[in-house]
Amino acid sequence: MKNKIENQDKKARKIVMSTQEGVIKYRCDFTPAPPLPYEELRELNAWRRLMFLTRLIGQDPDRYGGYGYGNISRRLDATARAEGQHPFIITGSQTGGKPELGPEDYVVVTACYPDENRLVARGPIKPSSESLTHGTVYALDERILWVLHAHSPEIWHHAEQLGIPSTANVPYGSPEMAAEVRRLFAESELPQKRIFVMAGHEDGVVTFGHTAEETCFTMLSYLARAMQLSERSN
Repeated sequence: MKNKIENQDKKARKIVMSTQEGVIKYRCDFTPAPPLPYEELRELNAWRRLMFLTRLIGQDPDRYGGYGYGNISRRLDATARAEGQHPFIITGSQTGGKPELGPEDYVVVTACYPDENRLVARGPIKPSSESLTHGTVYALDERILWVLHAHSPEIWHHAEQLGIPSTANVPYGSPEMAAEVRRLFAESELPQKRIFVMAGHEDGVVTFGHTAEETCFTMLSYLARAMQLSERSN
């Protein structure tokens, strides 16, 4: 009976998995699939490369237990859909340490339900639990087409001085984080500033926008301002 069930699962090519990064677990209905054509990834890959060069995405054996950090994503299209169903392309799990990514390093999240800690994805690689935060942001406003989750000690430690909205001290990739992001969007200047820090996720910073330029330049602009504050305190 056990072998029969396993064979049925293989035929369906569908894996229901529980992934843990740090203390966060989530359920993912993951279907292995061929990578997207590189033409669909060219712009996303270029901006991801820039974020790697500025160390906003990366991997460091002395930080975060040596795990890769940071993700960048974009919506597949601007079509309005039901809540949770905003398909987006995102860098795959633990690809942060790679200087260059190929099509095999990206995955499509077809649906995201942060309140249930659940997402649906297909591609050649499994998605990171950070995908839940991306899905939460996309659900805030149909005009949001890009999301960047970076790690910046400079921005994170100077968030209050920079006037950046901050979540409460809750774990990232959790229902509590999803609720916090929605609260900030409704109660703070988050829609205008397009940036927030995650108090419960060391150095975690998220920006978003309608374009890649809007999203990534917001992060870089705040990084430059945070670096100036760091110089003053030295």
